[in-house]
Amino acid sequence: MEIIIEEILNLIRKKMEENGSYTKEAYKQFIDESIDYFIERGKLIDDDNLEFIETRLIEKWKDIQKEIAK
Repeated sequence: MEIIIEEILNLIRKKMEENGSYTKEAYKQFIDESIDYFIERGKLIDDDNLEFIETRLIEKWKDIQKEIAK
């Protein structure tokens, strides 16, 4: 599960950079968009614990903030 979370997180980082959006609200929006993207591509299915994945990604906000600050 951690591998897919890292893949989603990499996509979120890319979206943040491309859009120049570095707020927590933008981060949460990119989480939703990225999860939907992975579902559309068949990398995630509804049977996967999507709530757990979303929670883990939200928990990583502090790490993302530190990355942005560099």
